Amino acid sequence: MGVVVDRRLVNLARTHRKNSTEAENVLWNHLRAKQFEGIKFRRQDPVGSYIADFVSHDRKVVIEVDGGQHADDPGDRERDNWFKTQGYRVLRFWNNEVLNNVEGVLDKTREIC
Repeated sequence: MGVVVDRRLVNLARTHRKNSTEAENVLWNHLRAKQFEGIKFRRQDPVGSYIADFVSHDRKVVIEVDGGQHADDPGDRERDNWFKTQGYRVLRFWNNEVLNNVEGVLDKTREIC
């Protein structure tokens, strides 16, 4: 029997993909189609009851790209802890990090992967 997926979460993820931020689009251009170190990443992918901005299930890595609204957000800590209990490593980058230093973001991602 396959994994049960909440259809509402799938629809929300689809909406997020259509409304990606500039920073998410910049990073996705580097991660898509296995062009980053041959690693398959998915964008706005439901994992449990959350939607990961980017996730590699093979490498168990979640990448979140955040704006200022995420500063010291207790919900983000709870979410990160849940991912960690599932064996994922969570990388969080600010939008301006991606926009101004995408190579640094990719270097850190490479190091963790």
